[in-house]
Amino acid sequence: MNCKTIFITGASSGFGAACARIFAAEGNRLILTARRIDPLLKLQEALGTEAEVHIIPLDVRDREAVQGAVEGLPERFRTVDILINNAGLALGLEPAHRVDLDDWETMVDTNIKGVMYCTRFVLPGMVARNHGHIVNISSTAGDWPYPGGNVYGGTKAFVTQFSRNLRCDLLGTRVRVSCIQPGMAETEFSAVRFKGDSDKAAGVYQGTEPLSADDIAETVRWVTCQPPHVNVNTLELMSIDQTWGPFAIHRKQK
Repeated sequence: MNCKTIFITGASSGFGAACARIFAAEGNRLILTARRIDPLLKLQEALGTEAEVHIIPLDVRDREAVQGAVEGLPERFRTVDILINNAGLALGLEPAHRVDLDDWETMVDTNIKGVMYCTRFVLPGMVARNHGHIVNISSTAGDWPYPGGNVYGGTKAFVTQFSRNLRCDLLGTRVRVSCIQPGMAETEFSAVRFKGDSDKAAGVYQGTEPLSADDIAETVRWVTCQPPHVNVNTLELMSIDQTWGPFAIHRKQK
């Protein structure tokens, strides 16, 4: 297998760290970014000599920082073959009329603007080389609503639709775009959503066998390993213990 350069956002834990491990095992060159530098350093150390790793402390909400990170890549890392837009989060489950607006803005800035910024600064190089693959991590929440999903679901719907529109813009090039839509997966996701409340976070997965970060990483690997003429547009996956619910009906009391 030819060595590829893979740029992963949100690589400090969860899906991002799992993607780093699975691509490192194949001897690829990795650019790992996250806001927290300590987990990145630990991951870099854990990967050992399996892969060349360049780490960047980066908040994808910061447009200038993203631009600087991409433009400042060392020579050996400048040809990005695969961009995995993984950085994202959910905050709270409050209904829209009680939500903390700061939480909404954080989700919009991370889940939407972060994907926009990283894509915009990496994509021109891919187009110029007529080669590359952007993998956007969306969610089943982008297609299927649930109480309290409000802006989180809206941001993931953006990621899904943005991915489709990128495909339209890139028609005639050899640059691929794929959107992965995981359902319930046990990572730090719920701990972040509930702002460190471990009991609430554990309750999300109680009595189930949720997807794991490794499940998603293997899916990303499979998508990127298809023949160059094959583009996996959108791929949704859930645990066998999760599916869609019945229509919600409010019945007035007589």
